[in-house]
Amino acid sequence: MPPASTAARETAVDVAALLERGRTLATPVLRAAVDRLAPPMDTVAAYHFGWIDEKGNPTDGDGGKAVRPALAVLSAEVAGAPPQVGVPGAVAVELVHNFSLLHDDLMDGDEQRRHRDTVWKVHGPAQAILVGDALFALANEVLLELGTAEAGRATRRLTTASRALIDGQAQDISYEHRDRVSVEECLEMEGNKTGALLACASSIGAVLGGADDRAADALEKYGYHLGLAFQAVDDLLGIWGDPVSTGKQTWSDLRQRKKSLPVVAALAAGGPASERLGEILAADAESSDFENFSEEEFAARAALIEEAGGREWTAEEARRQHTVAIEALTAVDMPERVRDRFTALADFVVVRKR
Repeated sequence: MPPASTAARETAVDVAALLERGRTLATPVLRAAVDRLAPPMDTVAAYHFGWIDEKGNPTDGDGGKAVRPALAVLSAEVAGAPPQVGVPGAVAVELVHNFSLLHDDLMDGDEQRRHRDTVWKVHGPAQAILVGDALFALANEVLLELGTAEAGRATRRLTTASRALIDGQAQDISYEHRDRVSVEECLEMEGNKTGALLACASSIGAVLGGADDRAADALEKYGYHLGLAFQAVDDLLGIWGDPVSTGKQTWSDLRQRKKSLPVVAALAAGGPASERLGEILAADAESSDFENFSEEEFAARAALIEEAGGREWTAEEARRQHTVAIEALTAVDMPERVRDRFTALADFVVVRKR
């Protein structure tokens, strides 16, 4: 459940309009950056972003939630700059985020994203790797070509976040091959994989607008803990989410043997359900028939996770991280309307369905 004040804030702040503002401001610049890529990488990237279908025809595909662009352009207003000042930062963060998605889909073997086949399924693994690399390079190019001291500061923050993101993916992969992962290890991994880039998105517009490091660091703290809340919700959706909403298979994370927060918390809880879950997951790791498991078998594992308390613990952790994120904003002097928008975006992350 969201915090009690969420409904009042949603009335005061139109979150959908805030997300659409970020998308509208960033998309033309993002398209222009992608157009720089050599063929066929330009069309492969366009397919990934949902601008064209696999035959090259224009589409109105789902481009994602656009939380990061919304945060980047909003953060420019903290520095007293117009939201447009944050657009290069929004585009750079989106490019890095999508670089990670292209590579993650291939490494994880995900065949669906945003209700359609992933790039590696349509265009092959080589193109997924190349286009991901190209997007990563473009991200730094978009910022550095501004040629300002603020752009240099923003690029340093983006590269630091990018390295943490890659660390997080490496941790995620390594954890899949371990019988047990601690809650602390899981939170560290998710802080790297999700929190670092949302932290950068929350501060990069402010940096481009001339905000000092103290303000930028506080905004990064907000974004980091928002990222942990975001990932906790994502972990819940990865097991119990509606495939129609998420665009992924039922029990998606269980099929990939992910050591996500609900699983890790359930295994750490102790008690009969926790012990039984541990036995089953250990046997799964040795099974040669895992990919042929039935829906009922995955549903049984999800039920054990819930019985052991993993689902409720993760929901509570999302709420806790949301609270820490909101508290971080108190260290930054900003107009109340901007503060309310940051808060409303945090509320949206905790209550989303996809």
